[in-house]
Amino acid sequence: MRSGSPFLARAPEGALRHCKTLLAAALLATACAAPGAVQGTAGTHCAPRADKLVELGHPFDAETIYWPTESTGFRLTPLHHGLTPAGFFYAANAYAAPEHGGTHLDAPIHFAVGKATTDAIPLARLIAPAVVIEMVEQAGRDRDALLSAQDIERFEQVHGALPAGVIVLVRTDWSARWPDKLAYLGSARAGDASDLHFPGISADAARMLVARRVGAVGIDTASIDHGPSRDFWAHRILMEANIPAFENLAQLDKLPARGALLLALPMNIRGGSGGPLRAVAILP
Repeated sequence: MRSGSPFLARAPEGALRHCKTLLAAALLATACAAPGAVQGTAGTHCAPRADKLVELGHPFDAETIYWPTESTGFRLTPLHHGLTPAGFFYAANAYAAPEHGGTHLDAPIHFAVGKATTDAIPLARLIAPAVVIEMVEQAGRDRDALLSAQDIERFEQVHGALPAGVIVLVRTDWSARWPDKLAYLGSARAGDASDLHFPGISADAARMLVARRVGAVGIDTASIDHGPSRDFWAHRILMEANIPAFENLAQLDKLPARGALLLALPMNIRGGSGGPLRAVAILP
């Protein structure tokens, strides 16, 4: 089925889910059939080739960037590291962190009362085909640049209409500044979020994404709203429509405009407003 097909725009929800399932299966089959794919001993199981997998997040450590008003960051406390009295090696840690920092999920409840918590987000919104809309040039000219509705329309003119359920990733290449807080956030002042500067998504673009019925939205900056925002319209518009967001993504430059399959699985926090995220793309 071709991308941007009128069928995808008009099909009932069940058919859309079926199309997404077929696309996911096709992507996995392509990876498995390619030379060098990892095959099971009976030839019935396979895994995507290593060069078809792309890590889309930053690791969590002492340098992980959190919103400036957070009083704590990521903490890893060793509990044991070494030989046990029985003579074998054993390692274990305790960790603590705010929900919103590093590469993470914003659940709809984060900005919309009564909407989905982290554990209630349907998996179909977290595992789906992805498109990458680029705004690298705009971000290079203006660190407070906003993705516009016109940017989305220009993408669709070249790459076809956004099908319902797709995950839209906004590429600014801001992740190259990680983990330098001043370069990444525009300010390194702890406890002060009044002078932040980084790209984001405009209210008009957010409304268009809701109208397109996308499954989720992600960006390689600290927030889907740009740094100077005080009203957080992108968050409010998308999350009122139960659309989750992924923030502080990385390596979006390694994905094609269309054709990748995204797996964005957060820690499954019951009642959570977000959580640490490991996002991986399978290339076509």
